Amino acid sequence: MSERSRLEVAEVVRTCANAYEKSYGLSADQQKVISALLQCRTAALGGHVDECGQCGERRISYNSCRNRHCPKCQGSQAAQWLEAQRSHLLPVPYAHVVFTLPRLLALLALQNPRPVYGLLFRAASQTLLEVAADPRHLGARIGFLALLHTWGQKLDHHPHLHCVVPAGGLSLDGGGWVPCRRRFFLPVRVLSRVFRGKFLEFLSEAFVHGELSFHGSLQPLSHEARFRRLLTEARSTEWVVYAKPPFGGPVSVLTYLARYTHRVAISNGRLLSLAGEVVSFSYKDYARGHQLRTLRLPVLEFTRRFLMHVLPRGFVRIRRYGLLANAQREQNLACCRESLGVGGPAAPSPPEKTVLAQAGESAAASDPARVLCPVCGDVPMQRTETLPRLPRPGPDSLLAAWESG
Repeated sequence: MSERSRLEVAEVVRTCANAYEKSYGLSADQQKVISALLQCRTAALGGHVDECGQCGERRISYNSCRNRHCPKCQGSQAAQWLEAQRSHLLPVPYAHVVFTLPRLLALLALQNPRPVYGLLFRAASQTLLEVAADPRHLGARIGFLALLHTWGQKLDHHPHLHCVVPAGGLSLDGGGWVPCRRRFFLPVRVLSRVFRGKFLEFLSEAFVHGELSFHGSLQPLSHEARFRRLLTEARSTEWVVYAKPPFGGPVSVLTYLARYTHRVAISNGRLLSLAGEVVSFSYKDYARGHQLRTLRLPVLEFTRRFLMHVLPRGFVRIRRYGLLANAQREQNLACCRESLGVGGPAAPSPPEKTVLAQAGESAAASDPARVLCPVCGDVPMQRTETLPRLPRPGPDSLLAAWESG
């Protein structure tokens, strides 16, 4: 591959899709993701034709798959989502807290993604709300946004929850806004211990109620005595909760969220080359000062790692809690602004290019009003024709298409 920009995750997956399905099998969710990636922005999904009224230049644009695991579709979705968040931001510093599921329990999540990731949200959210409400720490009702990531830089399985929190909250007696201490939000050791206790309690309940399944190497955990030993071992280890000092206000938060909300396991921009059956991609080595390094993997292993991060259909990976929970969010935000002595929402968006750069993709192609003629430069192109979708192929013909490209 001579041009880095031309290599995409879809192309890597295409080279081994049939062999991968024979070696590992595909769940219905994984098959849907692969189908979406391979059809994204191709004639299969239909599209439209734009034409320049000045020089007659024509341009064909094919539709996006809009699958949340597709690297090509996240830029425009991120920009739209971020714009919707403006009214939810407060003119205060924000804290970033990360809850990580220990490696000892991560394998459970691979076989039980819906219940285990759900417990991760539940345990982390209850931990933040309870510790913040404790008068020994903040003594306030807080609100926050939590979003799930399941990957590390090498595409390995690393389930963790990013929580972005206004650095303060409403006092428990309704007396006003309670700010956190300068450059300190909540004690991470307390958060870690409470999080560990809650998650293991919820996991034990899930086991008792038969909500977990165990296959392959995890099959012994289906026996209660063995499962209890796992919980005891997990209870004896330190769980990682990381909290950054509170950072800037609304503009900084929007830019910050753009890096996280619609990120997928790996972006096309990190792919370096595809040579034979080996794909190379860049990653940040956090152990060596965020040094940029290169990892080479067989395409089958790359595909296996990518598909590990496919979430169950309908699973919500961005959730809001406390003051920001959907039920009374507008009322709570109005109380917060009144306590802070400010009016309605007035959080300016950061420059659009900054947001889209953080999101990793350009949304321009999805908005015909922003498509300019590549010949004339500053003349908007007009949509002149709509291209229909092609008939949807059956499973067998789709596999053949994966192989043939």
